[in-house]
Amino acid sequence: MNKVELDQQLKRWARMGYSARGVIYLVIGGLALLAAFGERGGKTTDSKGAILKILEQPFGSVMIFLLVVGLLGYSTWRLIQCFKDPDGHGSSGKGLAVRFGLFLSAVTHILLAFWAGKLLMGTGGGGSLQDGGSSFMTTNLGQIALGIAGFGVIATGFAHIYKGATARFERYMSIPADKRNWARPVCQFGLIARGVVWLIIGWLLIKAAWLAKGGEIDGTSEALQALRDHSYGPWLLGIVAAGLFAFGVYSLLEAAYRRIDTSITGPGRR
Repeated sequence: MNKVELDQQLKRWARMGYSARGVIYLVIGGLALLAAFGERGGKTTDSKGAILKILEQPFGSVMIFLLVVGLLGYSTWRLIQCFKDPDGHGSSGKGLAVRFGLFLSAVTHILLAFWAGKLLMGTGGGGSLQDGGSSFMTTNLGQIALGIAGFGVIATGFAHIYKGATARFERYMSIPADKRNWARPVCQFGLIARGVVWLIIGWLLIKAAWLAKGGEIDGTSEALQALRDHSYGPWLLGIVAAGLFAFGVYSLLEAAYRRIDTSITGPGRR
């Protein structure tokens, strides 16, 4: 396979990755919407819960296999973004922070793909990754690490909200003019909603560190449940759930229209 064919294959793999992320968030948002309106089958869940729900469907194993392939492709693209910097984030403090975030995203999605792969092979997805680190999180050093992670997650949340509010995502996408009128607000809504969820997760992590409950690591499911438990819970959960569903649509739009430069042998460029 020559360099041109390799680049084309990596682009297709990256687009499969955006599609995989989109499907997962469509399921998360859809289930949360059902939960907000008290419909049967609704629940607040996270990426793993979404994958389990997909597995329950007809041809679920085939869909999970495609998701695993897509998640690995998405992770590969994130690593290219981090180390090759095709989007031109640069080596400033801000640029390095963004690229480090891309690296963490790659690692997170690799672990999710590994978990889904184990589930597909019948060896059990389980919660071993979290369980393995829970004892460390109960130590003083673990509490400090958890608190720092919480602030990092909050920063990520604000970054998502800023990216959505200013529509900065458009600089990396080539959305056709006839779709831009509806695609732009949907993408903005999705990014802002995901940012809100990150803010809640960050706060829950900081709270866990402060109360020395590092073994109870909260994520998307707990963040959505926190919204549901609020006095205006159904409305708040419904709005954020719709936003997460919109983020799924945004991911599918990225799969179709994101400008992807996988020229790993050439200089990075915007």
